[in-house]
Amino acid sequence: MDCFAETEGKRAHDPLYQRRAAAATTPATGVPVDNVDKVVDVPGAVIVGAGPAGLAVGALLGLHGIAYVVLERCGCIASLWRHRTYDRLCLHLPKRFCELPLMPFPASFPEYPTRDQFLGYLDAYVREFGVEPVFWRAVISAEYDGESWWVYTKEVVTAAVGGEKAVLGCTMTVYRSKWLVVATGENAEPVVPEMDGAGRFKGQIMHSSEYRNGVGYAGKKVLVVGCGNSGMEVSLDLCNHNARASMVVRDTVHVLPREILGFSTFGLSMFLLRWLPVQMVDRLVLLLALLVIGDTARLGIPRPSLGPFELKCVSGKTPVLDVGTLAKIKSGHIKVAPAIQCFQEHGVEFVDGSTEDFDVVILATGYKSNVPYWLKEKEFFSEKDGFPRKRNGWKGQNGLYAVGFARRGLSGVSMDANNIVQDIVQRWHDMGYERSENK
Repeated sequence: MDCFAETEGKRAHDPLYQRRAAAATTPATGVPVDNVDKVVDVPGAVIVGAGPAGLAVGALLGLHGIAYVVLERCGCIASLWRHRTYDRLCLHLPKRFCELPLMPFPASFPEYPTRDQFLGYLDAYVREFGVEPVFWRAVISAEYDGESWWVYTKEVVTAAVGGEKAVLGCTMTVYRSKWLVVATGENAEPVVPEMDGAGRFKGQIMHSSEYRNGVGYAGKKVLVVGCGNSGMEVSLDLCNHNARASMVVRDTVHVLPREILGFSTFGLSMFLLRWLPVQMVDRLVLLLALLVIGDTARLGIPRPSLGPFELKCVSGKTPVLDVGTLAKIKSGHIKVAPAIQCFQEHGVEFVDGSTEDFDVVILATGYKSNVPYWLKEKEFFSEKDGFPRKRNGWKGQNGLYAVGFARRGLSGVSMDANNIVQDIVQRWHDMGYERSENK
């Protein structure tokens, strides 16, 4: 797709797309214009991030003939899924809730596609809709100057020298556009908490984003810190590879069976929420969960006072869907531990005063948004957590949009993408532009 096709008659009279001499204008970002190697005017939208969210927006914009460019800091689409997930990962929700706009999953896929199947689906998606991201473009700053968005990107230029990769230099390109779509998502950067004494520990400490599988961990004592979906599945995978796994439960959490009576727990809950109040749905789901998996508090995993879906609405905290970890806890193959007080030379001390030696500690402590590091905007996005200040918010001021920040997974991505593109299409037509033809 030619991202820059546009009606030239209209463009010629639009001051946004009149290239200004770089030395004449410096945006408030403070980035010296002398350091800019190239300025690219995009007669449509700049999309930051080539994960599922950015790809969905690009595909929909292309369908409506609106120009766009997708900027991606890595060398592939869906880099989080491709390089920061464990091998056994499957979609936690049924595939019908995880489809991107315009393209369902193949009928041959299982109800819960594997990571590799999902990546194959995304590869087919970009081919089908001609989405061609610009790779190796790390956004270092973006700001609205009163007329357009200035998106500063840096590309590191490398080459193979003597069998090793050598950095030859870097180039800076500025993309200017009417609309900026932030698609970097909820999980842009791993969260690595500071823990007392971690520097003393002689074993290995790693984030779950570095974990691939349990090969090589057989016989080792491994402590997994965190009991979300990642922590539960990493613990299960380690156990299946004959590691001696323990899992830290630091807070209350709702653990639900992935399926109840052969039906998806999530799908069943969404159906009930159409007709019943959220508190009643929570009571029904928790009663069914008690019958299927028992009382998790007896396993050292207490539940919050709010029900799973009310808590999701209030805080965005997602319930954990069990895929076999609880059975291993019940059988004693996975131990549940309290929060860590501090690290010791060969292990940890827990908050209850007990100590235990470990060979490896895996931090399943989640991810965070990186938006505050590069977006120079304070009204729509929170500087504290990098999420829109308004829950489920997808539209800011001056042509700023957010996709994939609603804490609703891939189904939320599709909803955001459709809303954003409908809004941009309306604005595009209001400006008098005609459909751009692909060349």
